[in-house]
Amino acid sequence: MSQRIVLLAAAAAVSLALGPLAARSADLPVAKPAPAPDLALWSPWMLRLRALAVVPEPGARLSAGGTPLTGAGIAITDSAIPELDISYFFTRNIAAELILGVTRHGIRGAGALAGTRIGSTWILPPTLTLQYHFTDFGPFKPYIGAGVNYSVFFGEQERAGFTGFRLSNSVAPAVQFGFDYMLDAHWGVNVDVKKVFLDTTVKLNAGAIRGRVDIDPWIVGAGITYKF
Repeated sequence: MSQRIVLLAAAAAVSLALGPLAARSADLPVAKPAPAPDLALWSPWMLRLRALAVVPEPGARLSAGGTPLTGAGIAITDSAIPELDISYFFTRNIAAELILGVTRHGIRGAGALAGTRIGSTWILPPTLTLQYHFTDFGPFKPYIGAGVNYSVFFGEQERAGFTGFRLSNSVAPAVQFGFDYMLDAHWGVNVDVKKVFLDTTVKLNAGAIRGRVDIDPWIVGAGITYKF
């Protein structure tokens, strides 16, 4: 009997000792699985609205009735326009960009034709480039690119007694470099420089005067960026 009493007393003592510990264990928070990281959805689209300066570097090789006009050249006025571009990112580094805008330029004679107002023209020059964007510099995101330009000349007007002023549409290579500086996940500022190696053929006076005209503009832009 005494042995049984001793065992019961020992069991009771153990229960009293473990009771508070068990109670404290029950009060401890239950560990829960860590939630999956909330990753922001990545969108491939980017828009930019820029102000552009279009600065031609002209040259010309002209002839009249088949005879070269030695020393004759042309000058083309600069143009400033608003421009919209749309970019699509195939990856975080590779993107394609399409720029849209319309420019107007006056054309004057130079060299042997200095002081002669030849005419003016409008140009629709959509340019598509493939770009590589560097992503290792935080909010500063420089890029380089190369692509193709297709320039459509329209609305030509003659001056100084010339007639039949026409410029032919032309395809040209283009290169670019620039950067976006992102202010937050969506908005940023952009600076962009392009060089288009554009030339075209010109006809005046029903083709009596004709030749090749190099326009070769620098296209320098700055504006705002919006990333979807």
